[in-house]
Amino acid sequence: MIPLAILSAVSIFIFFERLWMIRKAMEPDNKFLNRIRDMIYEGRVEQAIQLCRNRNTPIARMIEKGITQLGRPINDIKNSIENVGNLEISRLESGLPFLATTAGGAPMIGFLGTVIGMVEAFMNMANAGGAVDMSVLSSGMYTAMITTVGGLVVGIPAYFGYNYLVTRIEKLVFQMEANTMAFIDMISYEN
Repeated sequence: MIPLAILSAVSIFIFFERLWMIRKAMEPDNKFLNRIRDMIYEGRVEQAIQLCRNRNTPIARMIEKGITQLGRPINDIKNSIENVGNLEISRLESGLPFLATTAGGAPMIGFLGTVIGMVEAFMNMANAGGAVDMSVLSSGMYTAMITTVGGLVVGIPAYFGYNYLVTRIEKLVFQMEANTMAFIDMISYEN
């Protein structure tokens, strides 16, 4: 049960920490790109870069990279933004493999406890000889059942939490792509 408790605590921490990061990254700012466009058109590139740094979101970091590449061919700018986007997605997904592993591994640890409990019950039966008392069997059965329940109690929320976070990241990736396309369109009209 101790490994399951540790897996549970770490999974809860990762879930809420990632959820907070994703929510922060998805904070809407409908005027962000408009302000960037105005600054670029007015030649205030350094102020546009500073606005991106103040915003401190994956989208802002991608746009910042695009601004620093202004004057280069559009394909170079797209590639630079995509590279930053890939790094941002990797950052957002950190910790998710642990949740996925916990979702699959915790029930297995619980089943291991089940097998150990059953072995204990049968060993107690063998040691009792011909007179089998229910109390002898019940301790092993209790160990078997409680570890199974523990494994499922840890694994099921980890599974749902993992899938929820993956879905939220997919939505954020869509936002990142939409903002990138809008930025590319914006600077394409300038050229």
